[in-house]
Order: sequence, then structure tokens, then C-alpha cells
Amino acid sequence: MPEDGTWRLRIPAGPVGSYRLAQLDDYSKLPRKAFPWRPDIRLSVQMRASAEQIPGTWGIGFWNNPFSLSILKRVEMLRLPALPESIWYFFASPQNYLSFRDNLPAWGSLAATFRSHRWSNFWLTLAAPILPLLAIPISARYLRKLIRKAIHQDSKTIPINPTEWHDYRLDWCEDQAVFQVDGRRLFETVIVPQGPLGFVLWVDNQYAAFPPDGRVGFGTLENQEPAWIEIKNLIINDQIPYLS
Repeated sequence: MPEDGTWRLRIPAGPVGSYRLAQLDDYSKLPRKAFPWRPDIRLSVQMRASAEQIPGTWGIGFWNNPFSLSILKRVEMLRLPALPESIWYFFASPQNYLSFRDNLPAWGSLAATFRSHRWSNFWLTLAAPILPLLAIPISARYLRKLIRKAIHQDSKTIPINPTEWHDYRLDWCEDQAVFQVDGRRLFETVIVPQGPLGFVLWVDNQYAAFPPDGRVGFGTLENQEPAWIEIKNLIINDQIPYLS
């Protein structure tokens, strides 16, 4: 922990085609079944960002890291793919479209949750050959409808300026999630992940889009200036967590 109690995660300026990530987590060396967090959880933190829209994504919360993309950098153990489970404050630039439903916000400043059916990782691996169909918009639109049957989600845009310091609180219970900012209850949902999940705090220049028209997009973005997020007073269940 820095002496003044404030963490700053920073990525340098850079071009398209180069992935830049700054991250703190507590799960990188663990199998998913050993991820440390389940309901009931309360997270509170003060946080701000360098810009209202950082090219890429950033956020804080809990997830199951369903794709484990960073295995390519050999900083995480190899895991089979999984359906997404998450509960977090998620900030995404306009190039993103991170919703399988047409009636939910897909980018911006979000409070969001994902809960998925517990399908075997083996069957998900066998389904990998259908992924090329995502490159065909008409097929991708049909697959998007099928995905909604397996992956449930809820989200809401939170009306804040993320460049200013705000007090964020997240309560993850077995049957409900409650998101508060500056003491105001802004979002409640009964769609909550089951766990176990890992804690993650990150900023990167990556985007992903699965819009209703089926034109799937994925890649990295240019950020002409360095981008950063700052946090302080991070507490999970009345404790300051150890982060790797």
C-alpha cells in the first residue's frame, strides 16, 4: 500500500495494436474454484479517473475472468473458458458494446452484473468451433439471442463525472445487489453472480463490442495521453484486502 494510502494505476500513451493494462487482483495464481469471494460481500472505495472516457475500459469489482486472456503473457495459470459471472462498477468508452440485451446500457459509467448457467467447461471448449460464425453478422445476431438464454445480466448508467472523487459502495448478497455512490442508492438488482469470484481493479485500452446488428468487434484503442485511475480507502468486509 502506498504511504499516502492512494493507489494509482496508469497506462502510458500508445497506438492501436498494442495492449496496455494496469491491474491489481487477488486471483491470478488460483484455479476458479479457489477464487476467494462469495456473498455476502460489502466493498467500499473512493475512486477517480484521468478522463470521463478513457479509451478502453476500467473498473472495480468481482468476476470469474471467463476468458483468462492474460495466459498469453504467462502471468496467470491456464484455465478453460467459462461463461461470465461478475458484479462491478464498469466504465467503457463508446467503442464498446458490452450487453447481450438491447434494453440495457452497453457502454459508459455502469453498475453491472452477470450471472450465467453453470455449464461444464468441457462443453464450452467443445463449442469453440462455432466462434467463427461470429464473423458473419446474420449468424452473430442469432447467436446473440441464444446467449441471452444462458447469460443473464442487469446494468444501469450511473450519472456521475468519474474524474471527480466519489465514494462507491457495492453490496453483493445471495439474492440481491445494491450499488451506492456518495451515499445515494442508485441501482438494485436480483441478478447476481453465485461465485466464487476474484477481486479486480484495472484500466486498459481494450474494447469489445457485440451490438444488435451482429457486427462483432474486438481490439485495442489509441490513447494519446497516459490514462490512470486512483483509489483510496478500499475496504472489503471491514478489511483492507491483500492485492497481487
